[in-house]
Amino acid sequence: MKRIYSVLVENRSGVLCKVAGLFSRRCFNIDSLAVGETDDHAVSCMTIVSSGDERTIEQIEKQLNKKLDVIKVKTFDENSSVSRELMLIKVKYNKSTRKEIMEICDIMKAQIVDMSKRQMIIQICDTPEKIQLLIHMLQSISIVEVARTGTLALPKCADTD
Repeated sequence: MKRIYSVLVENRSGVLCKVAGLFSRRCFNIDSLAVGETDDHAVSCMTIVSSGDERTIEQIEKQLNKKLDVIKVKTFDENSSVSRELMLIKVKYNKSTRKEIMEICDIMKAQIVDMSKRQMIIQICDTPEKIQLLIHMLQSISIVEVARTGTLALPKCADTD
């Protein structure tokens, strides 16, 4: 069972280390972690994706709420949220594979953002599943390097908000 934690924390040095240490000490796994400043420079938002059974997920939320630097913890699952990830992927190409790569990019709604005579960098911003699919589709061609952000997520909009 996967859970997404949106954790508002004080924007100070050492906070990330404390939160990661909490997961490490209790042997909880972090599947994805993304941190960025919010509209308030004094507050950062950590988006943490973790998985485990119901008890583990409950424990993670309780432990996060105990941290002094944590302002607010929201949890939601993948079905009740909109999540995105950004990936840059560098691939080698030749005359015979260039058209195939461009077709894959078109189908996957990815953009070629840099190019040389033998390599190109492709950018995609989509769900983690679609990002994984693009990697799978390009593996047969020749992946040179991959850089991915962690998952970012917000709860879906509701009419009651």
